[in-house]
Amino acid sequence: MNLTQLKAGEQVRYSGSMIVMRDAAQKRLESLLNHNQRLPLDMSGKIVFYAGPTRVVNGRFVIGPTTSERMDKYLKMLFELGVLATVGKGKRSELAKKLCREYKRVYLLAPSGAAAALSEYVESMTLLAFEDLGTEAIYEINVRNFPLIVAIDSDGRDLFEMIKSNSE
Repeated sequence: MNLTQLKAGEQVRYSGSMIVMRDAAQKRLESLLNHNQRLPLDMSGKIVFYAGPTRVVNGRFVIGPTTSERMDKYLKMLFELGVLATVGKGKRSELAKKLCREYKRVYLLAPSGAAAALSEYVESMTLLAFEDLGTEAIYEINVRNFPLIVAIDSDGRDLFEMIKSNSE
């Protein structure tokens, strides 16, 4: 999937791996970088999913997206580490749109409020770093045909703004 060719509003199905993290893990990564310490994982070429595992039900990994806008303060760091895209729920700030345009990256929406339904697309989950953070630790998930919608494309076009414009 060539991310720079995706357009805001487009629906995609993604198969592959995603790095799962939230606020606490990103804050710790930032601290490591600020202290010139080695990161526990290579972020280059990865997709970061702002989510948290909730539990395992009937052998399935239940994971739910979390609000993305509060992660915007770490977005430049992620892009500079080579992250290709972020996934979460909700709109993003003007800064996020600017960074998507500048770095030619995208922001994708995962269906929110549907963690149990999303579990059918998660094939495996592995703890990667910061186990002491519990559900805020960094995990890798492997997914098959995971449903996503392009919310901000690599030109900075924003699905939420497009919908608002069309309703006015």
